Amino acid sequence: MKYTEKSIKKGIKLHVLNTDKFKTNLMAVFLTTKLDREDVTKNALISAVLRRGTNHLKTQEEISKQLEELYGASFDCGIDKTGDNQVLKFYIETINDAFLPQKGENMLKSSIENLFDIVFDPLIENNGFKKEYVEQEKKNMKQRIEGRIDNKARYALDRCIEEMYKNKAFGLYRFGYVEDLEGINEKNLYQHYQTLIRECKIDIFVSGDVDENLPNIIKENKYIQKLEDREPNYNTKSEKSNAKQGEVIEKMSVTQGKLVIGLDVNSQNEDEKYDALVYNNILGGSANSKIFQNVREKANLAYVAGSSYFRYKDIIFINCGIEISNYEKAVELIKKQIEDMKNNQFTDEELENAKQSIIAVIDTIDDEQDTGITYYFGQEMSNHKNTIEDYKKKIQEVKRENVLNVANKIEINTIYFLRD
Repeated sequence: MKYTEKSIKKGIKLHVLNTDKFKTNLMAVFLTTKLDREDVTKNALISAVLRRGTNHLKTQEEISKQLEELYGASFDCGIDKTGDNQVLKFYIETINDAFLPQKGENMLKSSIENLFDIVFDPLIENNGFKKEYVEQEKKNMKQRIEGRIDNKARYALDRCIEEMYKNKAFGLYRFGYVEDLEGINEKNLYQHYQTLIRECKIDIFVSGDVDENLPNIIKENKYIQKLEDREPNYNTKSEKSNAKQGEVIEKMSVTQGKLVIGLDVNSQNEDEKYDALVYNNILGGSANSKIFQNVREKANLAYVAGSSYFRYKDIIFINCGIEISNYEKAVELIKKQIEDMKNNQFTDEELENAKQSIIAVIDTIDDEQDTGITYYFGQEMSNHKNTIEDYKKKIQEVKRENVLNVANKIEINTIYFLRD
């Protein structure tokens, strides 16, 4: 996979992942804006409304028919939270031109035009979005937000984040808030959309076997030509979590307790984040980790036990599903694993296994087109560009003293427990 990037206009960038590994091309447009309490619900709603219709294709049915004519192309969109930013994501996947039954068709160009049509030319009526679409999507969004409690493990993680980042951007729920929906209508949502398109960071990704004319196809597109240079309105620096929040216990009708422990990593530079990734793998990031082996397997205190490193925020979350009565024992044993890491109580074999485990995951990045796009978007957002080979090399270079350095900076910020 060969990665190149090119500035189309100020604040608008084209990223190309050129590979002949797949029979399809995957195109994506990412609109990135800062997470903001005032706008978070509107942004989430926009991603849902845009897929409903364009000025050219006025219904989802018409969009589906158009995709079918593109040899069964598929479209998807969604909303994500990347660090202190909210990202609206739009994808279209089509067959590569080399595999078309008729030569001479430019499927890549047609696909890009259709994707841009959805993102940049939404259906407008009376100086606003189509009222019916906005009202329907508001109902859908209300159900989605209220339904967040259905996935208890995810809910517990979100709540721990909210406690650690109270009154900060990262503490906001990516789909927004029910109480904001009532004040949104087809006109003020469209006005916000216009501001978003004018000010957001725009990244266009194309993965597949593409020719060198691609930048010209993008530049010459009528929608891109209308876009102006911008100083993108997004967060390039990440806010630290609040001071230690201690213990937070929330009660709900649950049969299994959900324990989430948020750790501040306190890395001093970007290189230390690779050390933190290895530290996390030893602590709880794999089936060989200390938390999995000691809390789940040996002590039998958890049904699920592991940890994840959030690189953008430089934090680790330990997640466990436990019997409610085992709360104190589980917390005590998890704290012991953290202390053992500080006291250099991990083996060379554990260190090497952790590095190989991470490298095995890195090796799968170019197995799927969307994971490749996700990786390079992450590089773009962190503003530290590494090839996949560079990434593997940095992991391989992590030494015991690097992991110990991380271990001795780790601080428990919040212990969140969802119980009956």
